[in-house]
Amino acid sequence: MQMKKYWLIFFFGTFIFGCNNKKEEVEIPKNEETSIQTFPEPIFTLAEANKLIELPLHCVGTEYPYKPGETLESEEDLVEPITVHPVFYGCFDWHSAVHGYWSMVTLLKQFPEIDKAEEVRKLLKEKITADNVATEVAFFEKSINTSFERTYGWAWLLKLSEELHNWNDPIAKDLEQNLKPLADIIVLRYKEFLPKLKYPIRVGEHTNTAFGLAFAYDYAETVGDMELKELIENRAHDFYFTDENCPITWEPSGYDFLSPCLEEVDIMRRILSPEEFINWMNTFLPQLADENYHLKVGEVSDRTDGKLVHLDGLNFSRAWVFYGLSKQYPNYGHLENLANDHVAYSYPNLVGDGYEGGHWLGSFAIYALNVLHEK
Repeated sequence: MQMKKYWLIFFFGTFIFGCNNKKEEVEIPKNEETSIQTFPEPIFTLAEANKLIELPLHCVGTEYPYKPGETLESEEDLVEPITVHPVFYGCFDWHSAVHGYWSMVTLLKQFPEIDKAEEVRKLLKEKITADNVATEVAFFEKSINTSFERTYGWAWLLKLSEELHNWNDPIAKDLEQNLKPLADIIVLRYKEFLPKLKYPIRVGEHTNTAFGLAFAYDYAETVGDMELKELIENRAHDFYFTDENCPITWEPSGYDFLSPCLEEVDIMRRILSPEEFINWMNTFLPQLADENYHLKVGEVSDRTDGKLVHLDGLNFSRAWVFYGLSKQYPNYGHLENLANDHVAYSYPNLVGDGYEGGHWLGSFAIYALNVLHEK
């Protein structure tokens, strides 16, 4: 079996993470020069992929509980979610269903020999059909749904389309073509919305503008949509280029799964030249250049609370920003250890945990590891 080097097994020192979620107390070594704990790089194998695939496989077909996010125009809109969302009706809400499919595609792409490979392929072909996507498109085309899933769900839909585009598999081209009408309408929504947005949304949840821009920017680069790419570059520059001294010590808020400060870093590292970015960082978050910089992980007090468990997602999303920054700029290499710290805290609670986090957190963990090991 040959795998890309970035899929390794999730062991941290002598931690062994199993489905029973039991964690042994171990002493994590400290760097003698800085007294900062050293966290080994998270590693992942086929065995862990076989566990993680169970999360989206379970949730994408689970119709209830479900949290609809649409506005009702009349009593005719009082229908079951699967009626208007024949693809993305599971996983508690539309956006979680979208990145549930992304999780399945990316795991199958990295591990074609995964135990549930045929089941996943069958599901993808049964659900992502031209007819089903047409129904999803019809929902988005209604004027009352213009702001539906703006921009978090939009961003994940484009990330799913991007993953299909980059997947060298016989079924990927058909799936991408079937999904394309929905991706196209999401791109159109971005192009209509971004010029009208006067101020960025700086929160730690779904509507965070920087997160929505980063994923859409990746899609635009991948498929060669220069109009969308340039629009995002211009708007990100307008929104964030003059920002200074981001108050990261105020974070996190109680329900955050994104860091408002770090999501800005993630989009600006994409759009600025190296010289511009370093100068911007020296003004925006100068403390991150300090090799002794530490940011405490987001602590979850109750994983049965669907909002409080957001903080596990925060740890994964912080990690992917730190990984991306440390890989792109060697002078921020010390942040990889901080990212490892964040992953080490939240991953043991992922597999086998409650539906409140299990219906979406796997996607965040997988994406963090993708960023860590991407070329």
